[in-house]
Amino acid sequence: MGASEQIEIELKFDVDASQPAPDLRALPGVVSATEPRTFDLDATYYDTENLDLAVNRMTLRRRTGGTDGGWHLKRPSAVAGARRETHVPFADAPADAGVPDDLRRPLLALTRTRPLNPVAVISTSRTVTYLIGADGVRLAEFAEDLVTAQSLLPGGHIQQWAEWEFELIEGGRKLLKAADKALTAGGARPASSASKLARAIGSTPTAHKPRLSKRPTALELIVTDLALHRESLIAHDPGVRVDAPDAVHQMRVATRRLRSVLSGFPTVIDAERTAHLSRELELLAGILGHARDSEVQLDLDQRLLRGEPASDELIAALSGTEESAHTRALRNAHAAMSSDRYFALLDAVDELIADPPAGPDAESSATAAVDKAIRRSRKHIRQATDHLATLTEGSPEWAAQLHTIRKRAKRLRYSTDAAEPLKIKRYRATGAVAKQLQSVLGDFNDTGISRARLAELVDSGRFGSRDMFVLGRIDARLEADAERTLAAYRSVIGKL
Repeated sequence: MGASEQIEIELKFDVDASQPAPDLRALPGVVSATEPRTFDLDATYYDTENLDLAVNRMTLRRRTGGTDGGWHLKRPSAVAGARRETHVPFADAPADAGVPDDLRRPLLALTRTRPLNPVAVISTSRTVTYLIGADGVRLAEFAEDLVTAQSLLPGGHIQQWAEWEFELIEGGRKLLKAADKALTAGGARPASSASKLARAIGSTPTAHKPRLSKRPTALELIVTDLALHRESLIAHDPGVRVDAPDAVHQMRVATRRLRSVLSGFPTVIDAERTAHLSRELELLAGILGHARDSEVQLDLDQRLLRGEPASDELIAALSGTEESAHTRALRNAHAAMSSDRYFALLDAVDELIADPPAGPDAESSATAAVDKAIRRSRKHIRQATDHLATLTEGSPEWAAQLHTIRKRAKRLRYSTDAAEPLKIKRYRATGAVAKQLQSVLGDFNDTGISRARLAELVDSGRFGSRDMFVLGRIDARLEADAERTLAAYRSVIGKL
């Protein structure tokens, strides 16, 4: 059966232990309710010594009793008011094997080398009633809980309390809103803690999240931007581990943005003291880049072949080879992301955000730092375009110089993106042009890579006349695409 995942949307309330529950059968869409059933649930909750999961609003538990015994991981969800719950039943999690890999892997970017140990045990006497809609559909689950919790942390103690939970199954937001109103009228109070674990262990450390002052300094702006990209990297790490769509791309972008901030503002954060971190970020971006490039090329190959009468041999030569390359690149990325070196990199990023080494311009205004970064990037782009003009169009050196211009446009874009919290129009306008320049030159680079691969296939002599005709048609389309991207580049470059 393996791990299963669902989005959990629920209301949680504190109540007096003797408080009778209101009759919820009058809620909209509810036709009837099941007879209440009582279960005894016993759960052990796990976290690191630093409470890394609790800090990030996550819970990991091993629970017996009820209808869903096994391991449960709850994480924040993109859906408002909801959480993602992953469940691994005991049948797929041997008792002596510890935390299942399906739940351990998504947490590695947070736990790193720190072990997961029991932090609390919680026993719950739960009385469950299901609200039934038309055609016997279960709309929601209402649970009345009597809880006994013991913290296993130093100085922890035993607590007891009562709470109600109302969780949607097939019901909608209208039912949730009506239940909130009815339960509050019935004596329920807003929950004092987000979860049973949070109440059991008491206050937890909070994640360090930089904030901008009314008139931010350069250092405040840059550290805030670093924290944003750190959060993105951590958020996409689990997706890369399961090859989720776009996860490699987004994690690579976050890694590159972190490095770009360090290189783009070298006088705000001490460049010498962050040089090692910058090199480590470059290495990680490169590893992710191999997986991303093969992913992009595979998608491009499939689009180029669509509608073409290509033989199975040609399809395998284009797409099959790239699939193998992507698998190898992803395997290498997974190995790197499970290494102590990767975890040390994440630790270093956290330390940088918590205690950034100030450069000489750290206390200058945020706008002064952004203006300086933009001037520097524009100067580098102009130098690169001047050199491009001295090269023979279409030569390898000329194509490589276009790629250099693209990288410098990306750095300019990232500098203006860092200034987004300032909400200054001229920065947004410059960033939009830089993004457009980066995009068209990226498309040009992709066509060059594809045409080189087609030329290798033609030169191999492996294919018959029909496939050679297909290769010629695809190359002609790519040549036309390259001309369009060059025209777009010439139109955009003047705007900088």
